[in-house]
Amino acid sequence: MSHNFDLLLYNIGQLLTMDVGTEPVRGKQMQKLEVLEHAAVGIKDGKVTWIGSNEEVVQATSVITAKEKMDCQGKLVTPGLVDPHTHLVFGGSREHELALKQAGVPYLDILKQGGGILSTVKMTRETSEEELVKKATFHLDRMHSYGITTVEAKSGYGLDWETELKQLRVVKKLQKSHTMDIISTFLGAHAIPQEYKERPDDFLTSMLELLGQIQEEDLAQFVDIFCETGVFSIEQSRKFLSQAKEKGFELKIHADEIDPLGGAELAAELGARSADHLVGTSDEGIKRLAEEGVVACLLPGTSFYLGKPTPARARDMLEADAIVALATDFNPGSCPTENLQFIMTLAALQLRMTPEEIWYAVTVNAAHAIGVGAERGQIAFQRSADIVLWDAPNYLYIPYHYAVNHTNTVIKDGKIVYRRRQA
Repeated sequence: MSHNFDLLLYNIGQLLTMDVGTEPVRGKQMQKLEVLEHAAVGIKDGKVTWIGSNEEVVQATSVITAKEKMDCQGKLVTPGLVDPHTHLVFGGSREHELALKQAGVPYLDILKQGGGILSTVKMTRETSEEELVKKATFHLDRMHSYGITTVEAKSGYGLDWETELKQLRVVKKLQKSHTMDIISTFLGAHAIPQEYKERPDDFLTSMLELLGQIQEEDLAQFVDIFCETGVFSIEQSRKFLSQAKEKGFELKIHADEIDPLGGAELAAELGARSADHLVGTSDEGIKRLAEEGVVACLLPGTSFYLGKPTPARARDMLEADAIVALATDFNPGSCPTENLQFIMTLAALQLRMTPEEIWYAVTVNAAHAIGVGAERGQIAFQRSADIVLWDAPNYLYIPYHYAVNHTNTVIKDGKIVYRRRQA
């Protein structure tokens, strides 16, 4: 049989296809990883159309042709990484808060002083839509450089109608203008603004009233809420998310980040797509997440940056047969990094996840955490060709050699969108 490709990747050392079908990978299943040695991948019209051995390429040059051929020189090749939890669009930055963190000031105390989220809210309100597009484009380009091909982007730094819509419209513009796949989430219930400090229920009502316009403009697929001490209670979160679900939105929840309020249990109760953070989640919460198939999206970079002594209980979640994903939580206050590779190292060192578990958590399961598991996170026949070539000999190397960028080449929908500069 002859093959004609737009792009042929050959002389691959290790190929991780992560080809597991249409379902996420749970618990102990995440310890088994199929590795193809000395492989080749053919791409046509933005899709993967052939996966074979390098020997087939060498022996069948007359029947395998390609407009472009890439010698992978024995390097590792994997699916493009998926980052399922980011706060992509925001104004300004918060480097001045680092000294407060070093002094041991708790985040909730910084928030009470008008810092934290409220500081970014002020700057985001004051930043034009055009400037937000420019700033977010810079961050997306950097994410590409780290091997990320799909991200989730939340609003939540407006806390008023005008700015929340501005953030979501920025994301929609970027969905059209940037090569990154971007899944949009409305996080209007991210904090209580000063003007509603004594009336949080009225604020949530106001955010719910915005959902109609968000639907009309097709600005978000998911609705999220920050369920935490000092922000929104379980009861408030249940009411808010239930009404969002009735309007046809899928659900996410910032759950149990600081205190074990029962956010994980609420996510399971409401059938949320994912519950995120989960540092303080109870045994019952872990059990319920596993039972209901809610993706446990862990953000070890946030615990690391905030100096939290106890990370999320990834091993207990995996033992309970839960679906575990990893994300950066990229944001200007509690995790200012676009580097998902570093998060992989933190998952190994702090969450005690194995390299095999980590790779599922940043590809297959991360894609399911944002509803694109049927399209992204795998190298499989007729799936979109989102592929990364790494400056690494094997998959164990990426989480092992930390705080550097291992990306060599990033392919998005069959097109090269990033290539490391040669020395």
